[in-house]
Amino acid sequence: MPHSPSPFARRMDQVRPSAIRDLLALGADPAILSFGGGYPDAALFPKDLLQGVFRDAIADPTGDPLQYAPSDGLPKLRAQIAALMTADGTPTRPEDVLILQGSQQGLDFAAKMLVNPGETILVEDPTFLGALIAFAPSEPRYAAIPTDADGMDMDALDATLKATPDARLLYTVPDFQNPTGATLSLPRRHRLIDLANRHGLIVLEDTPYRHIRFAGDSLPTLKSLDTEGRVIHLGSFSKILVPALRLGWAIAAPPLLEKLSLLKVAADTQTSTLNMAATSLFLERHDLWSHVATLRTAYARKKEVMLSAIRQHFPQEVTVTDPQGGLFTWARFPDGFDATAFLRDHALPKARVAYVPGGGFFATKARENHARINFSAQSEDRIRQGIKALGDCLKENM
Repeated sequence: MPHSPSPFARRMDQVRPSAIRDLLALGADPAILSFGGGYPDAALFPKDLLQGVFRDAIADPTGDPLQYAPSDGLPKLRAQIAALMTADGTPTRPEDVLILQGSQQGLDFAAKMLVNPGETILVEDPTFLGALIAFAPSEPRYAAIPTDADGMDMDALDATLKATPDARLLYTVPDFQNPTGATLSLPRRHRLIDLANRHGLIVLEDTPYRHIRFAGDSLPTLKSLDTEGRVIHLGSFSKILVPALRLGWAIAAPPLLEKLSLLKVAADTQTSTLNMAATSLFLERHDLWSHVATLRTAYARKKEVMLSAIRQHFPQEVTVTDPQGGLFTWARFPDGFDATAFLRDHALPKARVAYVPGGGFFATKARENHARINFSAQSEDRIRQGIKALGDCLKENM
């Protein structure tokens, strides 16, 4: 009997199930105490304020918030985002802004726009798992650049660029990196831009956690240091307002933004008009930065509670990062430890606790003795409870 050819395009070979999808399901199981997803604290959502702006947007006598909108986003919201970026030290015009269906959409578009099958994307080692998922349909190769407490190693990046002439795109999370929590230092930011200019590289700067800073001084965005229009900056309301809006944005030089806008039309025509209109009303009426300050205080406290509990309950040979902001700490277990197997065989069935195993965050060679642990979503009491249960389980079975 002749073999039936696959009905799927070759690119689907690169599109596989992910830990993110599985852990989103775990996060919805009330029997599991999940430190898995990148969830904000739902108790801090400004529900009353959002209820008011959505009610008024729906009641708008023109009906405009319920109608189609320009594919690049509502002009007023683009202007408001440009003002937010400018106040953050990145001079931005409304016409520099493209509204996205979450910044994740920007990852997908950037790879489609810039990377041919087999060409190289430069990523941090480890890097955001969701970015690898977004890039996969473009069938790239990866070059993984080592990182430390100050972010991507620029000497390693320089050497890799010299050895990888087909590199088209560099992806980085410079502020409180997902998954490690590291922040790219100011000297390295300057050097990254210099290397991008010298090697003709496009830089994709992903900043969903930028404003969730607990300590230290804010550093300039890579986009603000961009001298040749090489940086595509991605921002998001998911962590500083609510994820359900699915509102992000891209800021880029006109030639890049024009192509991104064409991909936006092809993908979904436009982002939700109602969500854009309600968010615009929220920014007009309410103090976003006052809300963000509340988040910073709460998440800083939760981070300290988690790290204190880890020091108390985890085996001493387990180390974790102490980020200056963001939503995660990154755990390293002894060599030979398999965080995926431990989650499956012990943490879930015995401790009833979930985390994200670290192997999937490595683009080229998985290192299974790592895990990403979220501290923002659970209450302080639940953090203490879950970390103790996980620590007890580690001591019994590691």
